Formats: sequence, structure tokens, C-alpha cells
Amino acid sequence: MALALNDKVLTEAFGPSEGTALRVKQAAMVILGIAALAIFAKIKIPMWPVPITMGTFAVLTIGAAYGPRLGLATILGYMIVGALGFDVFASSSAEAYGISYMMGGTGGYLVGYVLATLALGFAARAGWDRSVLLMAVAMLAGTALIYVFGLAWLSVLYADKGAAWVIGVGLTPFLIGDALKLGLAALLLPALWKLIGNARS
Repeated sequence: MALALNDKVLTEAFGPSEGTALRVKQAAMVILGIAALAIFAKIKIPMWPVPITMGTFAVLTIGAAYGPRLGLATILGYMIVGALGFDVFASSSAEAYGISYMMGGTGGYLVGYVLATLALGFAARAGWDRSVLLMAVAMLAGTALIYVFGLAWLSVLYADKGAAWVIGVGLTPFLIGDALKLGLAALLLPALWKLIGNARS
């Protein structure tokens, strides 16, 4: 069954909707989105077995809030900023940055970020961001995309280590934290839509 991709996404529910003012709003949203991605990537919350980083939370929520086109522009802008050498990724630093960092173990996950942003954007365009259940399904699909490409790239880089090592390093330590982030993100978008509806009623 094809999705009906004609619903508004969250960022289209407020502010100008046409002309130059719309373009200014969209440019501002892209800049704010890139800044949010960079800031959230650096947030680490103590957790077992590894700290929770909030980068994937920002990727998924921005994808859903912005829609496929604006979301894609934002995540690509974020990647360009990182490729230029700015310290905007979760584990980048003054010593590890830019293209060389992006081609390392994080590279596949970054590709997954782009595809997850698109997936969440299309899901929101189909109206899934109004439902906690459907938003959870979309968030799960987006998270799966991030892992598929992340683990695939780790398998290429560390072909001699074997699949069990790749999964043990690149998947299982993060499952608890990602489940918590997924649940929070799935609750957030429908709640924001409800707030907007209440404000206009």
C-alpha cells in the first residue's frame, strides 16, 4: 500500500508558508538544525554499558519535524560542516576530524544518518508523526537504517575480526540507550502536534 505523502510536517505548521519569507524561514531552520545536530552529538548521558549520546535522537526528530527535503538539506549541511574539519560529530575532536574521521569506523553510521533522516521525513509527510505507535515504527526503521550501514562499514574496515566482533562493538552496547531515545522521540512529535492543535483551538 502506497503512502499518501501530502500531510504537513511540523515545521510547516507555523510561520510563513510562501514567498521570500518562507525561504528565509527554511534557511534559518537548516542553520538551527545543523547547530542542534552538532550540540546533541556532544551530549553524553551516563548509562550502562556505554554512555548515551544524543546524536541519533536529534537525527530522527529533525528528520520527522523537517520532512524529507528540508531534513535532507539539514543533514547534508551537517555532513559538509563535519567534512570541512569542524568538531561536530559525537567522537570527533581536535585530533580526529574531517574526511579522515568520516571514513573511519563512524562512516557507515553517518551514511545511515542521511537515510534515516529521509525515512523519518517521508513518514512524517505521510502523517505518522501524529501517532505515537506509528512514530515508534518509523523511529525503529530509521534506527535500523543507521545500524545496517554502520555495521556494514565496520565489517569492511575490520573484515578480519568477524561478524560477532562487529556486532559486539557496533550494535549490542548501544541497544538500551537507543531504545530509550527511540521511545522519547516517538512521544515527542505527537505531543508537539497536540500542543499546536490546542494552541489553535
